[in-house]
Amino acid sequence: MAQPQIGDVFGEMIRDAYAVRTGIGPRPLAGGRVPRPVIEIIERDDGLVNGAPADHYLAEPAEWQPHDHRALRLVRGAVLDIGAGAGRTAVELQKRGMAVTGLDTSAGAIEVARKRGLRDTVLNTVDAYAHSASRYDTFLLLGNNLGLIEGPERAPAFLAALAELARPGARIIAQGTDPYGTTDPVHVAYHQRNRDLGRLGGQLRLRLRYRLLATEWFDYLNCSVAELDGLLAGTRWRLKTVDADDRPYYLAVMELQP
Repeated sequence: MAQPQIGDVFGEMIRDAYAVRTGIGPRPLAGGRVPRPVIEIIERDDGLVNGAPADHYLAEPAEWQPHDHRALRLVRGAVLDIGAGAGRTAVELQKRGMAVTGLDTSAGAIEVARKRGLRDTVLNTVDAYAHSASRYDTFLLLGNNLGLIEGPERAPAFLAALAELARPGARIIAQGTDPYGTTDPVHVAYHQRNRDLGRLGGQLRLRLRYRLLATEWFDYLNCSVAELDGLLAGTRWRLKTVDADDRPYYLAVMELQP
């Protein structure tokens, strides 16, 4: 059986989703005639496969979840939107007159974000960008992008990179998911499997698929607030507030210590 090619899965998917939503650019067609929905395929290392429409990455504010709106009320100063994707959040902040930079590792996503009007974009990793001269007051990890800290092994380096990019008193505003309220035996078994391997229960091992492309396997973290607090130990960041009104989703604000 042929194996998928490693490539910019997210970028290819977002380009197609943008074309379907706007009618701008070549659209994927079913039967050569009807625009087909663009589906993101998420494959987990225990064999679980899920699919979800990719259009939500392009959602306008009227389509957002309540916690998205509450998150933006916490933003201040110069903003780095990490994992900006198609610019869903960054474009809105720009419209509100804020200085915002969208950072992503997907060239295709950055291309779409710029088409949507985002002026300041960075195609890079957080680690490499930490060597730049740029400094920020707010770091955004929205759209469940708290998961980008990956787990206990990766968190110290990721958080240290943000500290390098931070102005005094900077904050991280992150949206995460507490995975442990589920009773689904597939997920409960996965959490236990992770713990047996010495990992956090919600430490996912994933790859994304779209058409003929796949990503490399990567870690992505769903964690409880208590686990997040533990990951901050020994770093310059401290958990300041938690908004859990939309459980199992939560907004965590972390502030840089002197």
